[in-house]
Amino acid sequence: MIASERVALIEAVSAAVIAEAPALTDLDQAIGDGDHGINMKRGFEAVLADLPQHAEKPWPDLLRAIGMVLVMKVGGASGPLFGTLFMELGKALPAEPAAGDLAPALAAAIVAVQARGRSEPGQKTMLDVLVPVQQALAAGQTAPDILQTANAAADATIALKAVRGRASFLGDRSIGHMDPGARSVAVIVGAVVRFLEGQR
Repeated sequence: MIASERVALIEAVSAAVIAEAPALTDLDQAIGDGDHGINMKRGFEAVLADLPQHAEKPWPDLLRAIGMVLVMKVGGASGPLFGTLFMELGKALPAEPAAGDLAPALAAAIVAVQARGRSEPGQKTMLDVLVPVQQALAAGQTAPDILQTANAAADATIALKAVRGRASFLGDRSIGHMDPGARSVAVIVGAVVRFLEGQR
């Protein structure tokens, strides 16, 4: 993927998260601090603002730069978690990644996110989408199937009880609401899938 395509993909992901910000905030108002969408929007607006200076960087450097911006700009718990996701993907991917590189790189990033958040799948967090998506990638599923997996996994967090984060304070009252972090991951996956499908 040439530099202009890398930039276009990051622009597509950023635009998708920014567009979803009101809905993400609505989800977070139900079970969290109510600022997840606002914070994610601020973070990805900063990614877009900084993108020109990183435009020529290979994927590892570009992803690490994005991760640093998200850590600094998103704030709250989501900044370190989403920042870690991008930075660890950058560490794990080669300069010219092939399709087969993404599943092991995402697996490594998931381990880092788990450590950062001290959480496991099933606890109503972003991991509940990341893990099924990684498994779908490792199984060689098609891009549309991976997107379906991401959306279904986000929907499945509605039935879960929150064990980590602000939502955990609600106990059983967190059941019946989608996790905003999980939805954010599904939005990012959706943007990547749609971009790559459009490139074909």
